[in-house]
Amino acid sequence: MERSLALFVIGLVFGGGIGFVLAAGNGVTLDGHDHSTAAGHEMRTASAQHGTDHSGHSTKQSHTHDELLTVPSGPEAPSLNISITPDPASGYNLHIMTDNFTFAPERVSLDHVPGEGHAHVYVNGEKVARHYSSWLHLPSLPKGNATIEVTLNTNDHRMLAVESNPLKAAVTLNVE
Repeated sequence: MERSLALFVIGLVFGGGIGFVLAAGNGVTLDGHDHSTAAGHEMRTASAQHGTDHSGHSTKQSHTHDELLTVPSGPEAPSLNISITPDPASGYNLHIMTDNFTFAPERVSLDHVPGEGHAHVYVNGEKVARHYSSWLHLPSLPKGNATIEVTLNTNDHRMLAVESNPLKAAVTLNVE
């Protein structure tokens, strides 16, 4: 009986771990919604405006990814530049360069704090990552013209803008 119980507990631990790995690999987050698909984005945007998630539960923080938070221009305003280079082994390395902005993964989905947040990375208009640092490896890009776009977003997911100009940068590559 003790051996069966021990094997059962081991199975639960490993099964749970595998489940978390599979969920993370498919873009499912523990905050109750999926940020990896355009369809998921539409559901979040519509439900976030009403203060509920797509399961109908009340949310502490409503947010939309399409809403701008405008900050005044000047020496304290955040800025964004990007560059992308082929990785010597495979894929591409994206460099996200910011001024007056701090990546704050520990406060994602919480209240806005001036000068901090995260980046959203898009390839050909499709969101591929929510990112929390200045470097990102992209394992592959689609053949032909591939446009990589990065936006800076607040902790509560609003896109940052300086004087109503969204903080976004884009680079187009011809991928063979």
